[in-house]
Amino acid sequence: GERECAVSTFVVFDLEFTSWPGALEGDWGAPGQLREIVQIGALRLREDCSVVEEYEALVHPVVNPRLSAFFTELTGIDQARLDREGVPAAEALGEFLGFCRGESVLSYGNDMVVVGENIGWARARGEEVKNGFLDAHFLDIRPWVNSLAPETVTANSGRLWQALGLPRPAAGNEHSALFDCHSLAAALRHLRGRGAALPSGCC
Repeated sequence: GERECAVSTFVVFDLEFTSWPGALEGDWGAPGQLREIVQIGALRLREDCSVVEEYEALVHPVVNPRLSAFFTELTGIDQARLDREGVPAAEALGEFLGFCRGESVLSYGNDMVVVGENIGWARARGEEVKNGFLDAHFLDIRPWVNSLAPETVTANSGRLWQALGLPRPAAGNEHSALFDCHSLAAALRHLRGRGAALPSGCC
């Protein structure tokens, strides 16, 4: 686009949000099942996809404050850790949007929809979310990654490095938001190394 960046960086991010058996298949359609964010991970990357800075937060869900056993098994985040380290949703969302300000913000899938839902719920509760959606340019790059590397079509963000045959990108495991970001960054580095240009809209 027309936007000029002083330093060419962009952000990749990943979310973990409340889930239950069958929630994904049912598109979180069952009564009381909301996609409340529990963890945000984000990396600021240079044009060569090397990491400048990282952001991570654990977030207290409001409607379903008790994590399901399914979610804990999937993510490794247990109730005790959430109770100890979690912050209010409005605070985490505001910090995250501040981290993204003025950047292209890439996710592997439509995580920006979930961010929007959670901002809406926080505001509806009368909470102030600092910073806003409008200062960042959100882009789902899953279609771009899948078209360049068809072997990734069935992979989630945390498995991209495996699908592409890359070394483990960081400590940790898939379904930890920050690990999934490192997996996505490794995939982008790999695709750039093969000569692919990042999608238009990336600063």
